[in-house]
Order: sequence, then structure tokens, then C-alpha cells
Amino acid sequence: MGDDQEKPVVTIEQSEEIPAPPHDVYDALIDGETHARFTGSPAMSDPRVGGKMTAHGEYISGKYLELDRPRRIVQTWRTSEWPDGYDDSQLDISLSPSAKGTLLRMVHTKVPASLAPNYDSGWKEHYWQPLREHFEGG
Repeated sequence: MGDDQEKPVVTIEQSEEIPAPPHDVYDALIDGETHARFTGSPAMSDPRVGGKMTAHGEYISGKYLELDRPRRIVQTWRTSEWPDGYDDSQLDISLSPSAKGTLLRMVHTKVPASLAPNYDSGWKEHYWQPLREHFEGG
């Protein structure tokens, strides 16, 4: 069956303020065209439970597990550099109204420990900052 040892995984948790209402943030994350526009990389999305998504070309791929517009997106998530023997991680994004627009909370579980530092900074650099800039008109 493979290794007897547990695969080392970690959870990444981040919170960000996005200057737009939750339904706009939700749509930007789930709509392939808008996602491609704010990240500057190709994206594809079939936004229904069981639907597939890709981002940053096909570097990121996953499947939607739960969609509750405009409050929550839950999906499987992996990259093309995923280590052998690891299950997909799970990405859980919740959106709630805030004074500045939307409080985005991300909990990314079952991330291979060896990749987590890059993904932790990658979320901020390649997602949250461009998403803020998208809504600020920059």
C-alpha cells in the first residue's frame, strides 16, 4: 500500500481585507475570466459542486466541494509540483462583510509541509494583493 509513515502536512490560515462587497469577491474567485484578469494567468472554472477548476495555466487544479454564494467556497486543491503519495489539499474560503468591503478568511488544510512556505507567501503575492488591486482599479 505504500509508506507506513504519515505524510507531513500543515494548515495555512490567512485573513485579508478586500475592498469590494462579498458577492464581487466571490465572483472574482470563482469566475474563470475574472480570475485570469486579476491574476494575469489563464484560469478555467466550472462553478458548481463537482465542477473542476484550474488556475495559473494548469499549475493549480481542483474540484468544488461546496459553493455558497457569497459566503463560502470549498474545493480540493493541488499543484503540478505536488509530491507523490499526498492527497489533494482542501481550500476553504469564507467571505463576510467588513468596514472595508470583505473579510476573506482562508483555511488551506493538508498542504505538504515541504511546499507550505512557498504557498503561504504565494497566496499573499499571487492572490490577495492582485485581488485588492483589481478592486482598487490598479
